[in-house]
Amino acid sequence: MFDIGWDEMALIAVVSLIVIGPKDLPVVLRQMGRWTRKAREMASDFQRGMDDMVRDSELQELKQQVTKVTEPNLLRQEIDKAIDPTGEMAKAMELPALDMTSGAPAAEPVPVPSILPPQLPPEIEAASQPPRPPEP
Repeated sequence: MFDIGWDEMALIAVVSLIVIGPKDLPVVLRQMGRWTRKAREMASDFQRGMDDMVRDSELQELKQQVTKVTEPNLLRQEIDKAIDPTGEMAKAMELPALDMTSGAPAAEPVPVPSILPPQLPPEIEAASQPPRPPEP
């Protein structure tokens, strides 16, 4: 951290022994240890707080992405863009608009094909039915 070698440490120890004295040196070293411990605790608390803030911001971004992905309108828009990028199919599927002022349709009505089977004459239909069992 500070890049202090053994020779610098020995010089500091000799100067502190001369300046402080052998009698008060253990008290000063204990106090320096407490200050160092408090500084390390404060640094670790700061680091932990920063990590929590980063984690919260990442979770918030992830939540926004999940919300954005699960939004049904956005999903529908993406599917529509992938299937029909020009919008021609959507225009073809639209119903003709009615003119509400005159009561007549604004465009020619489109004939709707019947999905029912054609009706058979009654005699052919009766012949195609299976015979019923006699009543008891």
